[in-house]
This record gives sequence, C-alpha cells and structure tokens, in this order.
Amino acid sequence: MINRVFTALAAAVVMMVPVVAAGQAPAGWTAPRTPDGQPDLQGVWASDSATPLERPAPLAGREYLTDEEVALLRQKAAELFNGDTDAAFGDSVYRAVLNEAKDFESTDTTGNYNQFWLIDRWFENRTSLIVDPPDGRIPPLTPEAQARREAAPPLRNGARGAELPRGHEDLGGMRCMGGGVPMTGRGYNSNYQIVQADGHVAILMEMMHDTRIIPLDGRPHLSSDIRGNLGDSRGHWEGDTLIVETTNLKAGRRGSSSHLRLTERFTRVADDILQYEYTMDDATTWEKPWTARVFMRSAPGTGTVYEFACHEGNYSVSNTLRGARALELAESR
Repeated sequence: MINRVFTALAAAVVMMVPVVAAGQAPAGWTAPRTPDGQPDLQGVWASDSATPLERPAPLAGREYLTDEEVALLRQKAAELFNGDTDAAFGDSVYRAVLNEAKDFESTDTTGNYNQFWLIDRWFENRTSLIVDPPDGRIPPLTPEAQARREAAPPLRNGARGAELPRGHEDLGGMRCMGGGVPMTGRGYNSNYQIVQADGHVAILMEMMHDTRIIPLDGRPHLSSDIRGNLGDSRGHWEGDTLIVETTNLKAGRRGSSSHLRLTERFTRVADDILQYEYTMDDATTWEKPWTARVFMRSAPGTGTVYEFACHEGNYSVSNTLRGARALELAESR
C-alpha cells in the first residue's frame, strides 16, 4: 500500500533540514551561552512534528524514509488536511496520510472542530519518535502491568457495556487539572517556554498552562509520600545537555505505576532547533525502559505562549455527569 503510493510520486524531492533528520548541529555551529556560561535553551519551542510515537506496522524495519517519501507525505497531508476535515491530534495526521485516507473523521462520539483551527504539522525522515528500542515500539507490558490494565474498569465513550463516569475523578483531562510530564504534546497547544536563572530552569507549558520549576543545585528529591502530575524534578548539566530526573509521579502515564522514573534531556542543536529526549523507566510496567526523541522548532508567529484558559471545563464536568445519571436512569427502566 504505502510503497505503491511512494513510488507514484518518487520524483517529488524536497530536501529536509539536516539537523532534523540526524540530530546533529550544523558544521561550525556552537550553542549560545547564558551570562553564567551555561548553554542557552531559552525561548518558546513548538512541538509540531507529525512523526508518530511508535513506528507504524507498514514501516517496520525502516528507521528513515527517503526525502522523496517525506515530500509525498507532506503533499498528501496538505491535500487531506486542508481545513475541512475534523481536527486531527497526536499521531492521527501521519497515520491517516500513510493509510491513504480520503477523508478524516474524529473518533469523538460528538465530533469536534475542524482542522482549520490547528497548526500545520511538519514531516521529517524518521518513522518513529521512539529511538530505543530500535524497532521504534514501546516494549511489552509486564504481567503485573497487564493485570492492572485488566482490573481497571473502562469508562463509556460511545462503547456499549463500558462503565459510565461515577464522579469527577473519572473525567481526566476534562477537569483541566494542570500539565503533565513527559512533554509529549504535539500540534495542539504544544508550545513550551524555557527560562533559565541562577540555579533553576523553568518550563512554561501552554497546555493546561502549568509551569515546571527545576532546581539545579543538587538538592535531594522530596519524600515519596508527596506526588503530583509534574512529579519532583532535579536537573544538572552534562556538557551542553540539561538532564532532568523526575520521580514522585502519580501513576497512569501510558499505564505506568508510581515507580516510574522519568529522565529528560534538553539539547539545543541549532539556533532554531531544540532536541528533547525522554526515557520512561518503570520495571513494574514495561519489560525494559524506552526512549523517545522529539525535535522542537522555534515557535512561529509572535513567539508568545498565551493563556490556555480551558474555560469549557466550567460546564463539561457537570454536564457530563448529569448526562451519565440520565443514561443510568433511562437504562434502569
């Protein structure tokens, strides 16, 4: 399927920026420095890559696409997502184009707004954000994690037989409770502003409008009794890379447990490219750790992170719970 489509327009060549494809700084380029001599990571960075987190099955064994294939994907994405389709989030843009979709409809049971309101995604040669394991896939779950998944009751999302939300605790992101880590957002309010100061780095996340404050002074982590969506982060420099170790996270990231240890690496590899890597390590969830690499570009337009008000949360929680109770009543008759 995909090889047939790629072959059809193999003559369309668009050169990719080398740093995006290889993660290497341009020849002769050196990272700018802050007044205290540290690499300068400051700015507003946009995470808008279309590359899927995991390598799609049709591309198994292929770490990179050719420039011709990337050009074709970009062309097909422009034709399909011209503003008239439903909005496509996460990996949906890439997978729709890869599968030669003629239209795109949201999986939301009530539909959503259209693609006009989302920023254009950009394509690169890599076929997955995951760089370790080499197959570009999240490692298998442990038996313990599989048991947790089977024991967790599903919530109804248009699927008959699933449970309705019992209370506000079941509504997840609808509650607008603040940001989370790792910083996996792409293409939808996925801008991140980094500010450096003596002994600290702060990262403002547009989505949910939360700010991480990361000490660099070697202080110990908080007690394991204190947990949150952002966890407890500690940073240090290794050469030109900022290493951030985060513990004390609440369970739930891709099925992880409270034992998850997150390691992030921030490296500026060009004036307008920030390389962001994160490693998910939880021996109770995955058979081995896994690492993803994301390239962020300087944010377009004003370069300003505007407030993510999440105003719809003023109504959606109460309305969703009211609707759930109404369905229960109707089904009991």
